[in-house]
Amino acid sequence: MKIVIGGQVEKKEIERLIKEFDPSIETAVKSDLEAAMAMKTGQADYYLGACHTGGGGALAMALAMLGRGQCETVSMPGRKPNEENVVEAVKAGKKAFGFTGDHVEAAVPMILNAIKNNS
Repeated sequence: MKIVIGGQVEKKEIERLIKEFDPSIETAVKSDLEAAMAMKTGQADYYLGACHTGGGGALAMALAMLGRGQCETVSMPGRKPNEENVVEAVKAGKKAFGFTGDHVEAAVPMILNAIKNNS
């Protein structure tokens, strides 16, 4: 599995958490445009990104390139990640996930567990 990491904040922290979860997952930290293009061209399986709002800078390019049907805002200011919503998003085929920088520690493992359990 290959995960591209975009968004505006916490890119290295997201990568660290992914590697901590499963060292065999291939990761690439990219600009938002490069990460969205990697998804669109099939060079990556999933996109994770963080910003201050959870849906703006974290997902803007992914939304533009992949469409709303492939993207999920996992958290926003004042709205923590919800495991049930993440599981449903993965089951629905969502591939790009955005969340706020202060929810990285909760969101990344939650998303990875949902992906792992959906395989």
